[in-house]
Amino acid sequence: MSTTTTAIKTKKMQKQHAHLLFILCFWFSVVAAHSWSQDKQFNQAKNYEGSSDLVNLQYHMGPVLASPINLYIIWYGNWNPTHQSIIRDFLHSFSSSSSSSSYPSVADWWRTVRLYTDQTESNITGNIVLSGEHYDTKYSHGAYLSRLAIQSVIKSAVTSYPRALPLNPHNGLYLVLTSSDVRVQDFCRAVCGFHYFTFPTIVGVTVPYAWVGYSGKQCPGICAYPFAWPENSGRPPPGTSEGNKIMAAPNGDVGADGMISVIAHELAEVTSNPLVNAWYAGDDPTAPTEIADLCVGVYGSGGGGGYVGKVYRDSRGSGYNVNGVKGRRFLVQWVWNPVKRRCFGPNAVD
Repeated sequence: MSTTTTAIKTKKMQKQHAHLLFILCFWFSVVAAHSWSQDKQFNQAKNYEGSSDLVNLQYHMGPVLASPINLYIIWYGNWNPTHQSIIRDFLHSFSSSSSSSSYPSVADWWRTVRLYTDQTESNITGNIVLSGEHYDTKYSHGAYLSRLAIQSVIKSAVTSYPRALPLNPHNGLYLVLTSSDVRVQDFCRAVCGFHYFTFPTIVGVTVPYAWVGYSGKQCPGICAYPFAWPENSGRPPPGTSEGNKIMAAPNGDVGADGMISVIAHELAEVTSNPLVNAWYAGDDPTAPTEIADLCVGVYGSGGGGGYVGKVYRDSRGSGYNVNGVKGRRFLVQWVWNPVKRRCFGPNAVD
């Protein structure tokens, strides 16, 4: 690995460490604010979800994913079919043409992402189609994956015989999802997911991709927030009102429901900054602060500073903020709205 490559990797890891530390800092801020009621937090902060004139989000002239996206899933490891169904239904909920969901829907949430354009004024696409799936149940690259090995997993999926995924450099986006027994470099310690682009020397072409791990067993308190809290914290996630009861996952599985928001986070960023030269804040493209990074932990109006925000509750007390296909409900973090200049989602009350 060259010195330049090493430096880039180091800086990207610094950004990801900051991302994870930002999440963990929520728990400390909750202690200081615990005497506040939820209503008081909500009423005092409902218009200020991350809003700041100091956020210098800029466009750096690179491409966004404006063409219809063919999304390909690579299921790496031993997956529970129920968990796969939850994730599939979420991905099927993105395109407005396939969304039969009530407002606010996943497609409505994606409209904020679609506000971002390229230098031709073309918006990020609203057409995301799940176009293929590959099942790597034999752990082709082992039960431990380095970050770079994720690209080799993609290479194996597009060259596998007899059922290879198409290698689509025109409008393909590859989503690698690892099961609960797969260890990934920096997973749970510095990252819950990440996105990048493939190297032609490994995959053959440059295509955008994202990786997200199932955290239900390895680190639910870190990557499945707010459906779990860190060990030894002694407190439920911010925004709960049931004493020591945890906010229930809307689809019944902490790991899969936790993955949903991380997948949404990474899809928002890989479409708005696929080659790490489009939309981000900061002066260093090797450590960008992207449109979802700005809103980590914010799920509703009043969110921020250790409070998830105003979200809906179903009859079982499960938290959600968007609706999906087949009657599904999901909790996804907000993203930065470039028009309103603050974090925003379709469940906003203002």
